[in-house]
Amino acid sequence: MAYHNPTDLDVALQIAAQRGGQVIAGGTDVYPSAQQGIEPAHFLDVTQVDGLTGISETSDGFRIGAATTWSQILGAKLPPAFETLKQAAREVGSVQIQNAGTIAGNLCNASPAADGMPPLLTLDARVEVASAARGKRILSLAEFITGVRQTALAGDELVTALIVPPPPERAHSAFEKLGSRRYLVISIVMTSAVISCDASGRIENARVAVGAASPVAQRLPGLERDLQGQHPQEIEITKQHLAPLTPINDVRGSGAYRLDAIAEQCVRAIQRAATHE
Repeated sequence: MAYHNPTDLDVALQIAAQRGGQVIAGGTDVYPSAQQGIEPAHFLDVTQVDGLTGISETSDGFRIGAATTWSQILGAKLPPAFETLKQAAREVGSVQIQNAGTIAGNLCNASPAADGMPPLLTLDARVEVASAARGKRILSLAEFITGVRQTALAGDELVTALIVPPPPERAHSAFEKLGSRRYLVISIVMTSAVISCDASGRIENARVAVGAASPVAQRLPGLERDLQGQHPQEIEITKQHLAPLTPINDVRGSGAYRLDAIAEQCVRAIQRAATHE
């Protein structure tokens, strides 16, 4: 079995077009899910491909290379609106996992409990993908993640970057995660909020997203609308605000418990973001 480790994107895309291969970056999802006796025709390691690692500011906002690790995100100098992504990065497994795991790997795994999804939704991130045959295209997160463990990525495509537009003026953010213990745990539910307030302290722009409460993490547009003009300390979360969610009952918690937890998380995340805590 071949193990490819190219440095040139064009070469990587040509290898990706070969059938039967497995793309690998940190390997934190690929290796644990491997089944004995079943192996790909080849591995394509993208961690050394030029341009796929690091964060840069562009005229369109911020570009996060697909192979950028969670530790690199934690160490990057970014606007306050990105604090939710940094807080999520601290929750992705152990430090060793954060050193190896990549942001695109978290997306491509397409788990409903992927910690990176709610922050990226509230940052309005888009996914840049490329193929040797068709070039590049840009997808919204809603277009990219199509279901549980399912994405819109074609067999010959690679994720090359996450594109984040400039955040709203005065925006700050926060991330809340609930698990069965403090560290090294899959989320029961998680919530991200990006909030900006006017000079009087009332909310003028709100983005709130929830993960692990539906097949795909999602924004709460009704709540976002109702937050406009409110003081952060006066907000109330109603059942109608959470209506888009469809939490399941499983060994980590019931659907009803998840909804109760989300309501509390929303309040905490919104108030923390609004007060810059």
